[in-house]
Amino acid sequence: MGGMSLMHWLIVGVLVILLFGGSRFSNMMGDVAKGIKQFKKGMAEEDETAKPAEKIEAKRVADPQPQAQTETRPAHEDR
Repeated sequence: MGGMSLMHWLIVGVLVILLFGGSRFSNMMGDVAKGIKQFKKGMAEEDETAKPAEKIEAKRVADPQPQAQTETRPAHEDR
């Protein structure tokens, strides 16, 4: 009882066309299609304006030579 079959939807569609008339229903569907096209166009324009960030290339520097660590002592030693 909860679901509507295909036959129910066909009857509802015929009643809507009879109530609103063929041309009015056709105009409404045309307006819906135009709205969908405008939405898709807007989404495409948004993607075009959002350019990916350019990569910053740096010169590659060779690894520095490891230096021998020396032990450091404080200048004033208390003994």
